[in-house]
Amino acid sequence: MSDNDEDPQEVDPALVRYLRLLVTVLSITMIAGFLVLIALFVTRLRAPPPPMLPDAIVLPEGAEAETFTMGAGWFAVVTKDQRILIFDSASGDLRQSITLDE
Repeated sequence: MSDNDEDPQEVDPALVRYLRLLVTVLSITMIAGFLVLIALFVTRLRAPPPPMLPDAIVLPEGAEAETFTMGAGWFAVVTKDQRILIFDSASGDLRQSITLDE
C-alpha cells in the first residue's frame, strides 16, 4: 500500500470555520496595532522640541548652583548663598544678579 492509495480524511466544517475566525481576529488585531503605532509616531513627531539647555554655565567665583530655571531668552541659577543669577540664553553672559533677603 502506498500513501497515494489512501482516501484523504474529511475535514470538519466546524473546525474550518473556527480556524477562519481565528485568522480573521488575528488580522484585525495586527491591523489595529499597526494603526496605533502610526498614531503614536504622528503624535510624537508633532510634539514641540524640548528647550535647548546651555552646554555649560560659568558661575561667579565661589557660587554653587542650587536650582535652575529657564524663560524666553534667559535662564536663571539660584545659588546656595541666596542669589539669583540671570543669564542671557544666547550669549551666556550674566544679565542681572539679585540678592535675596533671608
